[in-house]
Amino acid sequence: MPSTSPLTEAAAAAELERLAALIAYHNARYHTDDAPEISDAEYDALIRENAAIEAAFPHLVRADSPSVRVGAAPAAHLAKVAHARPMFSLDNAFSDEEVGEFVGRVRRFLNLGEDEPVLLTAEPKIDGLSCSIRYENRRLVRALTRGDGQVGEDVTTNVRTIADIPATLPPHAPDLFEVRGEIYMEKDAFAELNARLLAEAEGTGKDARQFANPRNAAAGSLRQKDAGVTASRPLRFFAWGWGETSNLPGDTQSTVIAAIRSWGFPVADAFRPANTLDAALDTYKAIEAARADLRFDIDGVVYKLDRLDWQARLGFVGRAPRWGLAHKFPAQQAQTTLRDIDIQVGRTGKLTPVARLEPVTVGGVVVTNATLHNADEIARLGVRPGDRVVLQRAGDVIPQIVENLTRDEPRAAWTFPTLCPECRSDAVAEEGEVDIRCTGGLICPAQRVERLKHFVSRQAMDIDGLGEKTIQEFFGLGWLHSPADIFRLHQHREELLTREGWKEKSVDNLLASIEARRAPDPARFLFGLGIRHVGAVTARDLVKAFGSVEAVAEVAIRAHDDPTARAELTGVEGIGPVVADALAAFFAEAHNREAWADLLGQVAPPAYVSNVRASAVSGKTIVFTGSLETLSRDEAKAQAESLGARVSGSVSAKTDLIVAGPGAGSKLKKAAELGIEVIDEAGWAAIVAAAAQS
Repeated sequence: MPSTSPLTEAAAAAELERLAALIAYHNARYHTDDAPEISDAEYDALIRENAAIEAAFPHLVRADSPSVRVGAAPAAHLAKVAHARPMFSLDNAFSDEEVGEFVGRVRRFLNLGEDEPVLLTAEPKIDGLSCSIRYENRRLVRALTRGDGQVGEDVTTNVRTIADIPATLPPHAPDLFEVRGEIYMEKDAFAELNARLLAEAEGTGKDARQFANPRNAAAGSLRQKDAGVTASRPLRFFAWGWGETSNLPGDTQSTVIAAIRSWGFPVADAFRPANTLDAALDTYKAIEAARADLRFDIDGVVYKLDRLDWQARLGFVGRAPRWGLAHKFPAQQAQTTLRDIDIQVGRTGKLTPVARLEPVTVGGVVVTNATLHNADEIARLGVRPGDRVVLQRAGDVIPQIVENLTRDEPRAAWTFPTLCPECRSDAVAEEGEVDIRCTGGLICPAQRVERLKHFVSRQAMDIDGLGEKTIQEFFGLGWLHSPADIFRLHQHREELLTREGWKEKSVDNLLASIEARRAPDPARFLFGLGIRHVGAVTARDLVKAFGSVEAVAEVAIRAHDDPTARAELTGVEGIGPVVADALAAFFAEAHNREAWADLLGQVAPPAYVSNVRASAVSGKTIVFTGSLETLSRDEAKAQAESLGARVSGSVSAKTDLIVAGPGAGSKLKKAAELGIEVIDEAGWAAIVAAAAQS
């Protein structure tokens, strides 16, 4: 993977924006439509690049980042049901060294000695559709797909037709237990199904509905409206974990999986414990060597920490558990011809070149385009329409063109446009940036529409019914120019009823969705404004620090000319000079302040409310110093944040509490000077224990 160190903060924010949109699109194609356009390796590379940039610029993490999202929204024709416990996905590794780093992180977080063994389990990563199957009083009552991790699709009736899944559990099983696993289709069964579908279509005049690969066949078969169709499809199931349960039949991953197997659920034959890192990697190599001979598709090996008490301490970060990892198999390359280079204009005005390719099949997926990132990347590759290029599918780079096989052929160089293709405004690169942006701002239709789409997106205001096509339609009609116009759409109700595709129920549903967002979550509201460099995490940090979006705006307006106000912004943990400058610049623009005032005339975001547990340290700023003996610094920080406290790395007049271990030095001296309360590690443990009991 290319190092992210040369990236400027502005370039990193722009790249995260591009990746968020691209990954969301491919999530929907894969999880909801069952029609992926890129290979798993290409998708993994997008995720990997996003994670690398977020690691280098953690304050730029966006709400629509794949690090805080899982999968895609549930399909429209299936009922949506919230998971009792979120159904998270795993982070990925692509090398033995990264697996070693994973074990090292576990050791550091848990404060383990080098001699203490870290026991793992290893099993094949089945390429299917994740499903959670709930048993109450040992009877199957509900089955949900993963969906977006929080809400899944109710496929209970269809799951009952799968022979691998028991309708009841034995008497010794817990009263409540959710078995989680993968619904899949074997390779031979997949081929037979496609052949049958082709034969059924012959002579009917209709095109055969064939599936691209076994994973798509399994997903499409499970999501049928008619359970009879699902029953006719050869679906299988492997169990790999659990969700909510009234009682766990063991204290390790291995023993609980063994219990699930004893209840009649298939578990991968290759599931096995690994007492050392080398043993885990040996299992990976053995499974990879047998991959081609397996009856089903796999795309890697999953490692999980075996001890469940350690899993509980490690917890989760973003969308993934700290105690699990997917070690993906290496992928392939392919050659094709570059037909043309198009320019796409994003929400922030960035001009992104996209390579249009001669369709090429890579790993069963047809690829027709690839990003070229920016003008520097085009110059590096020397690509022009007509060139023969190599597409990289390894996991260590963004899926992209990595080599130009015909760069020495005499052909005119492709030049980056100097005008925006949407509004013909100048397209220039700001000082210190490689990205070229349209200077048209709000007069550029691409930016206006993209900003509106961002404002209503699921990660921002989450307004149902205002999809891309609808926004384009209303923008073309002149009904939408700014976010505030969304809340005036009720004025066009009668006109909307006369338009094709709009009925009274759909119009009323849309208007009801809009009305339901007049008191939006303040952080999502601030993120929805589309201020450069203000991602989801940054927006929440801001409203948490200042209490409301109005207070954030008030400080940002003053920060343009007032160094004290600017210092207030940069004093918030995670808010650097680039974010402060972006906020000040946004509110310095008269048209932005007018749009802001107009919007606040339509909505009333409430004050920030934390979802953490109330405790004796809620709202306080804590500094941990010295050596902690019973837990790592990461675990201590996670505990503090879960209790509503803010953790700082330095002592100041704003510090409320010092937790000091052996070896604490200058920070203790400064705490004494400022009269700040100091407690030891045992005192901190007592605070955590008291909060757990309240």
